[in-house]
Amino acid sequence: MVNKAYQFRLYPTKEQEQLLAKTFGCVRFVYNKMLEERIQIYEKFKDDKEALKKQIFPTPAKYKKEFPWLKEVDSLALANAQLNLQKAFQNFFSGCAGFPKFKNRKAKQSYTTNVVNGNIKLSDGYIKLPKLKWVKFKQHREIPVHHIIKACTITKTKTGKYDISILTEYEHQPVSKEVQTVVGLDFSMNTLYVDSEGKRANYPRFYRKALETLAKEQRILSRRKKGSNRWHKQRLKVAKLHEKISNQRKDFLHKESHKLAKHYDCVVIEDLNMKGMSQALHFGQSVHDNGWGMFTSFLQYKLEEQGKKLIKIDK
Repeated sequence: MVNKAYQFRLYPTKEQEQLLAKTFGCVRFVYNKMLEERIQIYEKFKDDKEALKKQIFPTPAKYKKEFPWLKEVDSLALANAQLNLQKAFQNFFSGCAGFPKFKNRKAKQSYTTNVVNGNIKLSDGYIKLPKLKWVKFKQHREIPVHHIIKACTITKTKTGKYDISILTEYEHQPVSKEVQTVVGLDFSMNTLYVDSEGKRANYPRFYRKALETLAKEQRILSRRKKGSNRWHKQRLKVAKLHEKISNQRKDFLHKESHKLAKHYDCVVIEDLNMKGMSQALHFGQSVHDNGWGMFTSFLQYKLEEQGKKLIKIDK
């Protein structure tokens, strides 16, 4: 069984937007409350690992008596906040990440809910979600019948739009293809890559092109009084510019990786440390503008779906 996610645009009503805002806030509140208690337990037993393992950690249900307004939102969203915190601590103890941090209102606004007893359904341009009931969405592509919906993540963007990512599970046994066509890709700062046949991706460098406009709009934003109506309007203008650049980049990388996955059985690339390159060589903007890391992840899953291979070699 493998997973695949489908992303769509949500169009909630005003009442549904209010409930979404409540849910985002409650998920953040519960996460922070649980983290606060876990920190106290950790500080008390950090020198005794065996005693720390035996401790009973707080759950969202504990707070519903003290804060009854938590019952107004999806309980599965609160349960997933607990799972996210557990994962954050597991990553910390395994050395994969730093100590978990508190979430603030400026953090990404999102929550995840799960399928239980058919509480999530699709029908004629609408999706049924817990507490929200039927929400209109733009289904620009069909989800195959044999894909089973497992969970949904609702996200509010910086520009005030709503996206839903529908996680599905399906049985997939890709037949390994005999490697007949191979291509090597060499990372290029200006064109994204140059392949072993001399062809270039000719990446349009969307961020660089928009840099002058972006700098102008950000200067205007810096002159506005923070919190005023004019400041909010200008902040939205800057956020829309960033969102447009991000969407252009993602669209180009999807198309380019699709083209390679379609024409070649095996793609060979260098295993590059992009973060290190951007810091050590002072090419931060150029490296991040290209989105090489995003491109390789797109390429990998597109190849694997067809039983093809992506090989990373030492630089």
